[in-house]
Amino acid sequence: MSDYPKDWEEVELGEYNLITSSKRVFEKEWENRGVPFFRTRDIVSFHSKEEQNDKLFISEETYRNKVMVSGAPHKGDLLVTGVGSIGIPFLIENDNKIYFKDGNIIWIKKGDFFHPKYLYYLFLSSKIKNQILNLSGFTTVGTFTIQNAKKLKIPIPPLEEQKVIADTLMTFDKHIENLENLIEKKKMIRDGAVEDLMTGKTRLDGFDDEWEEVGFSDVVIPKARIGWQGLKKEEYLQSGYSYLISGTDFNNGTISFDGISFVTKERFDLDVNIQVCSGDVLVTKDGTIGKVAIVPNINKKATLNSGVFVFKTNKKLKKYFLYWILRSSMFEKFISELSAGSTIKHLYQKDLKRFSLYIPTGIKEQQAIADILTSMDDEIQDLEDEKAKIEKIRAGAMDDLLTGKVRLV
Repeated sequence: MSDYPKDWEEVELGEYNLITSSKRVFEKEWENRGVPFFRTRDIVSFHSKEEQNDKLFISEETYRNKVMVSGAPHKGDLLVTGVGSIGIPFLIENDNKIYFKDGNIIWIKKGDFFHPKYLYYLFLSSKIKNQILNLSGFTTVGTFTIQNAKKLKIPIPPLEEQKVIADTLMTFDKHIENLENLIEKKKMIRDGAVEDLMTGKTRLDGFDDEWEEVGFSDVVIPKARIGWQGLKKEEYLQSGYSYLISGTDFNNGTISFDGISFVTKERFDLDVNIQVCSGDVLVTKDGTIGKVAIVPNINKKATLNSGVFVFKTNKKLKKYFLYWILRSSMFEKFISELSAGSTIKHLYQKDLKRFSLYIPTGIKEQQAIADILTSMDDEIQDLEDEKAKIEKIRAGAMDDLLTGKVRLV
């Protein structure tokens, strides 16, 4: 029995005879330009906002030949991935020519009973996603077929209500998009400031001390766990005396404590050199080398897993200034040159001795520069937090509006 409002219908999508497929396109018909040719990965990357470097096209002639048989996709049609990352929708929002991979993408034509954006949001909802998973067959990858799609039970409010639901959810999406654009703009400004301030190209008012080039070993002492020191898998605890920080805990220049492991006091006390505290600078030395993080304010003991350096500075160098040096293109270039052509990547102390730093002789200028850049980073993080909050509210609104739990008309 349906739990939707009484004035909503619930029908199988196949009843409306809107689901079809495209005429097959062979690999030899792919081109480097022409009419855009969509694959599952293109729809997935649209949602993840990742650039695809291997976009495909078909010629105008191939396009005409295919649409003579299967028809042309139009504004308001919905494409849904049917292989791999299944059930991900893509709404065609203009009449620009596109074509898509047959079999791997399900084509739902625009109908009179659905507002196109409403149907798009339905495929993003948890109820439809769960149906897709239950209907699909799984081997090594997920498969969601036209026959599966026809069996989907779709709630149909009155068209006016569909439009209001879609418009409301679009408002959330627009706000999230604006936040994403602002975050990217702020990141570009910050990255430009890093390059200008960390090289002395731009000087802060009130500072005129000399800058000097120093060797890494002159101002930094790197420390790391010596091998595994007998650390066994069963010693990785879900709670305990001390955090055990690994490279996988690095997140956007700091440490994420979601899912972090712990060790006992005995393990923590074993090596004082790798005991870390708030403000310490950490760098990965194995695998993906050169990732940088600064330890945030913590009220618990912390130590390092293998694969991570802690960089201790002397009185000539502020830790936060070192952190921003390591976030700059100077260190990125050093790491890139170090790992070029290497299949097994390790960052050794002997490698670090080849890295030199350009620093103000005045400690106050170092601190002032670090404070400005940290403030810019904090502003970006506030925007990221706002975006996460809106995304959470949007998810709740989708569940409420697309089930009729909350009515807008």
